[in-house]
Amino acid sequence: MNGAGSGPRRRARVSRLVSFSATHRLHSKSLSNEENLKLFGKCNNPNGHGHNYKVVVTVHGEEAIMKPLDHKNLDLDVPYFADIVSTTENVAVYIWENLQKFLPVGVLYKVKVYETDNNIVVYKGE
Repeated sequence: MNGAGSGPRRRARVSRLVSFSATHRLHSKSLSNEENLKLFGKCNNPNGHGHNYKVVVTVHGEEAIMKPLDHKNLDLDVPYFADIVSTTENVAVYIWENLQKFLPVGVLYKVKVYETDNNIVVYKGE
């Protein structure tokens, strides 16, 4: 808990999905070729085998998004928007700036905000 009546601490997480393709061979040098083949089967192919890997990297900024924005009237409850129009573009900038406070410079790549399924804003700190 943060303070009296403030509710549980919340953490917002930002994820990035990347993919790459690579090949490898499952083979232990401590085993014979026959033992490797028995243990690893087709994954022991001498020429290797490939995968299309997908990796999700997640970083978090404690309270950087949820506490100031969740269930709030952006125009009335968030001081940042007192003089800034609360467009989704500006919400993305606000989130970027708050996450940057908790991350080393250069770690945050982009913020993507879905206003609706069809309206999406991407901000990269530019």
